[in-house]
Amino acid sequence: LHYPGINATLSDDVSTVTHRASHNIGVAMDTPRGLLVPVIKNVQDLNIFEIAQELGRLQQLGLQNKLGESELSGGTITISNIGSIGGTYASPVVLSPQVAICALGRLQTLPRFDKDGNVLAATIMNTSWAADHRIIDGATMARFSNKVKGYLENPISLVTMLK
Repeated sequence: LHYPGINATLSDDVSTVTHRASHNIGVAMDTPRGLLVPVIKNVQDLNIFEIAQELGRLQQLGLQNKLGESELSGGTITISNIGSIGGTYASPVVLSPQVAICALGRLQTLPRFDKDGNVLAATIMNTSWAADHRIIDGATMARFSNKVKGYLENPISLVTMLK
């Protein structure tokens, strides 16, 4: 809602940008057929439990080589969890006609300084973003990234936004 350009698609001939009302999130997953991106459709209408249930269903279909065109099409943004295989950084490539993608790195405990200069153990997760700059400028992507960071650091704020 706050960043409609991120939930957009670009036509093949790059003449038309369509801002989508439905939030259809592609989730990159490693399957026996290789990397596939099934889509959780209409996320804006689902609660956290329904999202988790649909993700589980798509994972099972992927493991069984049963993902079809209906599960693999219609995405408006993709999330890739490279952390699940130990990755920390990536250079994600936007999946056309989408205009943005995020790769989530693994959680790491690393030393950080508090406001008084004391060293603390902090849990850190790197995110790597890519966007089609014909549609989304870097400042918008950075603001969106900070919004996502806030949700990851305080998941209850995301849960209260969902259905």
